[in-house]
Amino acid sequence: MTLLRLGALLRERRGGRGIREVAKEIGVSPATLTRIEAGRLPDLLTFRKICAWLKINPADILGIPTQQGSDNVVVEEAPSQAAVHLRADQALPPAAASDLAQLIVFAHRELARRIREGLADVSTGI
Repeated sequence: MTLLRLGALLRERRGGRGIREVAKEIGVSPATLTRIEAGRLPDLLTFRKICAWLKINPADILGIPTQQGSDNVVVEEAPSQAAVHLRADQALPPAAASDLAQLIVFAHRELARRIREGLADVSTGI
């Protein structure tokens, strides 16, 4: 699953239902939904709404591996959000966006590990 497939996933899930009806259900404008179905990349808030409506993990769309916490909560949400912005930047080559997204994921994991082990302060991350 890729970010470029998001429009197709929306069309498949929408089926024969109207754009206005589904856009209202998702919480976006019909014009926005039409643009995304046509292949345009959404902004971060819209992306989150669409993923929630599709019942999919944003990390799956972005191709970012997720790590499950001890309570089965995905701990990669913040890096996934950053990756949306990176991959939506058309001036940034896709390989660079992917590399930067991975860097954010690894940095986030390291910070979480340090906090868990008492090596970093939760409020500052230092």
